Amino acid sequence: MDHHHHRKGQPLARDAMAYVLAGGRGSRLHEMTDTRAKPAVYFGGKSRIIDFALSNAINSGIRRIGVATQYKAHSLIRHLQRGWNFLRPERNESFDILPASQRVSEFQWYEGTADAVFQNIDIIESYGPEFMVILAGDHIYKMDYELMLQQHCDSGADVTVACLEVPRMEAVGFGVMHVDETGRIIDFVEKPADPPAMPGKPDIALASMGIYVFNTSLLFDQLRRDAETPGSNRDFGKDIVPWLVKNGKAVAHQFTDSCIRSSNEASAYWRDVGTVDAYWEANIDLTDVVPALDLYDRTWPISTFSELTPPAKFVHDIDGRRGSAVASLVSGDCIVSGSSIYRSLLSTGVRTHSFAMLDEAVVLPFVKIGRGARLRKVVIDRGVEIPDGLVVGDDPILDAKRFRRTDSGVCLITNPMIDRL
Repeated sequence: MDHHHHRKGQPLARDAMAYVLAGGRGSRLHEMTDTRAKPAVYFGGKSRIIDFALSNAINSGIRRIGVATQYKAHSLIRHLQRGWNFLRPERNESFDILPASQRVSEFQWYEGTADAVFQNIDIIESYGPEFMVILAGDHIYKMDYELMLQQHCDSGADVTVACLEVPRMEAVGFGVMHVDETGRIIDFVEKPADPPAMPGKPDIALASMGIYVFNTSLLFDQLRRDAETPGSNRDFGKDIVPWLVKNGKAVAHQFTDSCIRSSNEASAYWRDVGTVDAYWEANIDLTDVVPALDLYDRTWPISTFSELTPPAKFVHDIDGRRGSAVASLVSGDCIVSGSSIYRSLLSTGVRTHSFAMLDEAVVLPFVKIGRGARLRKVVIDRGVEIPDGLVVGDDPILDAKRFRRTDSGVCLITNPMIDRL
């Protein structure tokens, strides 16, 4: 590796590479991930989930980015090629899409998150980054990784793990850090039944956000050691981090120390929109007068592939047939024709026809809503054509027969479900 060691007074991000693990399916989103990986799922009208991790990296000053893809990667790769191809090698920038391509052995997909980095060591080495910031591609949050890099260097840690304070019994689904008073991780438990509490905070546990900072050379040593360890899952959370907790120095980094909050954001925002309910709720939350997530903050923009679209348009103005949207987000190229929309989110290119009603609907791009349809508490997948007069949200038993209905009454509607009607 060419060690151009870090120059004093320069941002550490300049010597870092962000490596986004975007291979996951996200099976708890059910049919939404039948055609796309979870990081490629649409969010907030214009973006996809992975845009948050990538925007954080760019906004933090990181100019080398790799994205490892695996499951149903086509729409994700297409999105990355269209929206994230502005990084230029002549400015010491790089953007690599790294599908599992049997580069190390003939029959091997990425076995785990650590293997997804291990198989690309030669590519990373060619850039010579001093630090690696390992990111999950499927969470929604805003964070300045520079501050985490600084803590990593100041503490002399072998690995720094970003952590989120959660109510102790909600931490059962996470990897949980047991820390001492200095923030050093003394134990790491994956999905514990009885999560360890924080020092002085008996009701709070520290959950791992799946964000890790390493010195590159140490990381490569660890990946090579792990690759030779029989029975390893080749996974950061299950293998690499626990080994360093026991045999090295692992330090927790508090999300609240580096979370980006505009003046409108009351508290640190992080969401794993990994279930249909959580996905619906996080999108609908954006319609609040002061949403928990501020997408309008110019100082920390969320970049994405942005299609050139005509403006949204509202037509007809007769009682009972008035094109209107209240407390809603409406993206470009939408035509709301004689229909009423309340507390909903319309992605690019949606068409709604006369006498239709939407209430708390999350509508993905290029959906057509037929005349007289009445839809409440729904998530409608991309390109679905809702038939005239369809009613969803009134009859739970009928809804559950036709669509994927969650316990809290959100219905996911996809094309195959409509075709079966």
